[in-house]
This record gives sequence, structure tokens and C-alpha cells, in this order.
Amino acid sequence: MAVAEAPLELERAGRRVDWTPYLLVLPTAAYLAVFFVYPMAQAIWLAVSDPQSGALTLEHFRRMSEDLYFRQAIRYTVLITAIAIPLQVALGLTIALLVNTRFPGHSIFLYVCAIPIAISDLAAGLIWLSIFTERGYLNAFLDALGLTAQPITFLTYERPVWLIGAIVLTEVWRATAIVMIILVAGLQLIPKDYLETAQVFGARPWQTLWHVLLPLLRPSLQTALIIRTILAFQLFATVITLAGRLVPVLAGEAYFWYSLYRSPNVASAYATLILVLSGGITWVYLRALRARHEEVAGG
Repeated sequence: MAVAEAPLELERAGRRVDWTPYLLVLPTAAYLAVFFVYPMAQAIWLAVSDPQSGALTLEHFRRMSEDLYFRQAIRYTVLITAIAIPLQVALGLTIALLVNTRFPGHSIFLYVCAIPIAISDLAAGLIWLSIFTERGYLNAFLDALGLTAQPITFLTYERPVWLIGAIVLTEVWRATAIVMIILVAGLQLIPKDYLETAQVFGARPWQTLWHVLLPLLRPSLQTALIIRTILAFQLFATVITLAGRLVPVLAGEAYFWYSLYRSPNVASAYATLILVLSGGITWVYLRALRARHEEVAGG
């Protein structure tokens, strides 16, 4: 009888669910649910509901689209993102490749390049404001060289190129370290066999970079692009510090509608728009880089 029950016991053991993976994921799932999913759902609900009756409405999106700063906020947000992200990826990739050569002192160089990642948006904006302001370091430097007769006001509405340039420069200085760290980690995962094989076949450095490193680094580039683009859409404190409302951005308008105009519904409409844009650009990155990855794998 014991022999007859043995297969049944084995079958029950095979059906037994291992809850360990679910328990390990549970804290992360709970954190995301409390601090991300719930606020996001609440913001979407505020954006599409009437505060008095609770009925569904698009009135808040209509008020957002008729806002004086709405079109400018979209234009400047997209413009800053389109300029800053390629610069950050190119600079981060250059630093990561340089660190990967393991030249003498590369560890100290890596630590120095990673310092800005610990600086907040607001602090970075204040640092660069001290450079570009009328009595800042740039004017002092130009005056010391005798290049200017009087201080130049760089950050003014009469010089929009300087305003955008200062914001992009600050963002590149502050956030390139995020891209660099992701790419350095990605380069560490690439087996040395590929590079040695390329050397055996006489590949030049740029050929190794283009045909070996970049295809294998594509998942890391995808991650860096997604993270940096989403954070660029949320850019706020740096812009306010350097340009005030002369350069309106989407996240800034969400803040002003919430705190200045006391309208959480329109502020939530702005937040929902940022969410949609972030989701859309993430989908584009995932689709574009996934197709190339399959192409490389197939080759």
C-alpha cells in the first residue's frame, strides 16, 4: 500500500507551489503599489473627474490646452530633452569607454566623473546660476581677461539661446553620470573573448566599437535612454532656478497649477500628459532597440 501511494505523494510534491520568489518580490511590489501605482491612479482620476460631482470629464485637459504657457511648455520640454539626451549619451559613452581601457588612475577618474550624480537638481541649478549670473564667475573671468567693459546679463528673455544653453549644460553636467554608470556596468558584462577575436581578425578600434561593443551594449543603452528621457520630462528645479518662468516646462506648469493656482485637477492633467509622453517614448525605445537586437542575434 505504501508503494502504491508513493507516486501520488510525488505528484502532490510536484504540484506544490514554491512561494519563495513571490515573497522576495512582495516588498518591491508593495513599495511600487504604495508610492507609484496609487499616486499615479489618483492623479489620472483627478485629471478626468469633476471635483464636485465626481463624473468623468475632459474639462481639465481643455483648461490645460488653453493655458498661456501650454504650447511653450511642450516646445521647451521637447527641445531640452532632444538636445540634452544625445549629448548625455555621447558623453557618457565616451567616458565609459575611456574607463573601460583601465588606464592608470581610471578608478579615481570614474569617481570624479560620478560626483554630480549626488547633487540635486536645485543644487546643480544654483551652482550654474553662480556662474552665469551678472556678478558670476563667467563675467569675472571675462572681466579679468579684459574682454568685457561691463557685466553681461546672460540669463534674460532677450537671450533665449543662453537660457536654453545654460539649462542644457547644467542638465548634461548633472545627469551624464547616470548614463556613464549604466554603460560602465554594461561594458563590464561583455566577455573579453569578443574583443580578443576582433583583434585576431585585425579589426581597428572604431570597427570593434561599431560592430562589437555597441551591438552588445544595446540593452544598456536602451536602459540609459529610457531612464534619462523619463527624468528629462520631469525636469523642473534646474529650469526654475536658471530661467524662472521664462522657459516654461511641463513639470513646472504642473507645479504652478497645483501650488499657485490651487487647481490639483489641471495639475494632474499636466502630470497625466507627462505620463503619456514618457510611456510613448519608452515604447519607441523598446520597439526600436528590440528590433535591432533581434537583427543582431539573427546575424
